[in-house]
Amino acid sequence: MIPPLIILDPLLLDWLQEDIGRGDRTTQGLNLTQEGKGEWVAKETGVIAGLPIAARVFSLLSDRVIFTPLVLEGEKVQSKQVVAQMQGPLDALLMGERVALNLGMRLSGIATMTRQYTEIIADLPTKLVDTRKTTPGLRILEKYATQIGGAVNHRLGLDDAVMIKDNHIQAAGGIQPAIISIRQKMPYPLTIEVETSTLIEVEDGLKYGADIIMLDNMEVELMKEAVKIIRQQNERVKIEASGNITLENIRQVAETGVDYISSSAPITRSPWLDLSMRIKCY
Repeated sequence: MIPPLIILDPLLLDWLQEDIGRGDRTTQGLNLTQEGKGEWVAKETGVIAGLPIAARVFSLLSDRVIFTPLVLEGEKVQSKQVVAQMQGPLDALLMGERVALNLGMRLSGIATMTRQYTEIIADLPTKLVDTRKTTPGLRILEKYATQIGGAVNHRLGLDDAVMIKDNHIQAAGGIQPAIISIRQKMPYPLTIEVETSTLIEVEDGLKYGADIIMLDNMEVELMKEAVKIIRQQNERVKIEASGNITLENIRQVAETGVDYISSSAPITRSPWLDLSMRIKCY
């Protein structure tokens, strides 16, 4: 889901200001007043994401810019394919070029790698979810891109849900005191997720009422046993697998029967998808 403009516009204006600074010396020095056209071309195969966001970049510079996507968000494109066309004042097209392209390439790269992961488990009920390992300032857009690639968003921030990780457990003195203390203070209807790495910790998570149990860095055979224990004791508890998820092992992990697999890789390890902009004068 694209962020509402009240959230999106301040981000885009900040990034435009960062790039334009006190003025585009090149574009403004040319005294460009005429209208022009432009097009975005994919220079490699990948999944497109961020075209509506790019359109907003240009519209913030001029309401006369018309940005027309030629493909849908999430559509796979080929090298040399034109993915969008635009027309309007040349100065707006040129000043917005870099910010818009940077966002389009970054988000399309994330969507492309996310699609690679989700396609491997597409016939299974397990869902891929993202993490909070995101670029500061870009989280809401990077998580948008994973959705476009076929993943499901995990929490966007610390206020979305309770996740009791290993350091929380260590600081609290165990799973039991951590869950009991947090449940007394958390507002309805937040859920509690607890990270586990052993079967004993899985049993503690079940005993003290965790809503979601994360199986962190478990070997596949141990994960199968953990899933069996959880399903036998409480079918309503959701199960998430996490830790060192790769394209090579994600299907094996999904076949253990977990509900979700979380991975930071589609965001932290994805290369940008190479796109370029070509300008044409009337």
